[in-house]
Amino acid sequence: MLVHLSIRDIVLIDRLDVDLASRLTVLTGETGAGKSIVLDAFALALGARGDAALVRQGAEHGQVVASFDVQPDHPARAVLAENGLDGDDLILRRVQFADGRTRAFINDQPVTVQVLREVGRRLVEIHGQHDERALVDSATHRSLLDAFAGHLDRTAEAGRLWTAWKEAQGAAASERERLARAFAEADYIRNAVEELTGLAPQAGEEQTLADRRAVLMRAEKAADDLRDAHETLAGAASPVPTLAAALRRLERRVTEAGDLVGAPVKALDQALQSLEEARAGLEAALVVADFDPKELEKIEERLFSLRAAARKYGATVENLPAVAARFKADLEAIDRGAERLAALEAAAGEAEKAFRAAAEALSQARRKAAKALDAAVNAELAPLKLERAQFMTEIESDPAAPGPEGFDRVEFWVRTNPGARPGPLMKVASGGELARFLLALKVVLADRGSAPTLVFDEIDTAVGGAVSDAIGARLARLGGKVQVLSVTHAPQVAARAEHHFLVVKESIDKAKRVATRMRALDPALKREEIARMLAGAEVTEEARAAAEKLIAGASR
Repeated sequence: MLVHLSIRDIVLIDRLDVDLASRLTVLTGETGAGKSIVLDAFALALGARGDAALVRQGAEHGQVVASFDVQPDHPARAVLAENGLDGDDLILRRVQFADGRTRAFINDQPVTVQVLREVGRRLVEIHGQHDERALVDSATHRSLLDAFAGHLDRTAEAGRLWTAWKEAQGAAASERERLARAFAEADYIRNAVEELTGLAPQAGEEQTLADRRAVLMRAEKAADDLRDAHETLAGAASPVPTLAAALRRLERRVTEAGDLVGAPVKALDQALQSLEEARAGLEAALVVADFDPKELEKIEERLFSLRAAARKYGATVENLPAVAARFKADLEAIDRGAERLAALEAAAGEAEKAFRAAAEALSQARRKAAKALDAAVNAELAPLKLERAQFMTEIESDPAAPGPEGFDRVEFWVRTNPGARPGPLMKVASGGELARFLLALKVVLADRGSAPTLVFDEIDTAVGGAVSDAIGARLARLGGKVQVLSVTHAPQVAARAEHHFLVVKESIDKAKRVATRMRALDPALKREEIARMLAGAEVTEEARAAAEKLIAGASR
């Protein structure tokens, strides 16, 4: 419920802070005192359209803060969670700038006006003679009927079955399209499968082949030079035998002239060892460089085939295995597609059957609940001086146009006089009648499908004392289930209020500027205000006695 309302610089309000309580609260005061301004400011905090004219003259901006106390499982908190908002408190704030801009906040976190409005409509319903929101929106009538009947779980189940049906339909449609596409390209797919199966591309194969080709090409270029070098060292013209013979002759002279031949012998020996190492190294390199030219040719052909296939099928060589798998799956789909499609279509048929059975049962339950709702609302009409009127819940069922909530279209209709043509509530009822029809509906629906705070703006206008008393009694009954705020000029309504605020205008400075104030009335002041409402400008003792009688009668 609404626990606190704070208004700054809105029209005639400079500063207003009000604590609210449960049950029925009324706002009374002279015409023009600012009761409507308070409601307009409250509506602004709930996401109503902003208007620069709302900003108090001379101020740069106005602000409205509405604080609520709601349960953790309240639907408004689900909206907060969907939008990434948190906090135990629930505080709506709206800033209206003089240039027409507005800013919206929830728990001091900036939000869009749409989010603010979505949260606000779950917290508060505002009803008045000319209000076109809340119950008069036929789009809400089906959910209100379900809430009245306790069918919300059944409606949710119908929605789940609807989703399952649509998903099954989608799966069948996708398979049907896939199969049709596959059949249209059957020859192409079979040829592709045959070609790619024969090619048998492997993941990473292109890189492996390219690396091997590079090795072979380097070996090919080095092989001739290695052979020439080896021929020089080990061929017929090799200097090694000559050098070896010269070394042996010098070695025989070491004993005779060691001081002369020792150094050359040692140098020649080292040279021959180095030449031998070079020969061995060349032979080893020739073994490595030795390759089959046919291997390089095969690699070139394989790379050409892989890359040609990749171009043909619009893929990379690396993705060719995946392309082959896809074509193979398409071919298998063709081979067993009819069987799979039949299974999916059967599943979709079963899902549709389950949904339609649930929707039909829900439709029958709604028709039964509609009779109970009509009887309950019509029982409230006579005391509201609508005894010749009739409320009725029209249900149109169209199985050919189903939806998540079934296939019923629900709309509240009324007949204002016997013999008159019935029609939609908003089109047939006059302003005063509409307000009383809405009150009767809210009395019946208060604890089922109602926001936790209801606001009634002068719904007792232009009705007599008996009807005003009936309205007050019903507002008080509503207050036992939800928080009710009512702007009223009817003393019979004010007498039944648990809490009473007087809205007045008063001067605030020497410049004779005025501001709207709200004063909580104690029992004595409440009696005086009701006496004023009864008597007018001059409050008499008779009016005070009548007020006391009204209050006493309301408390019984």
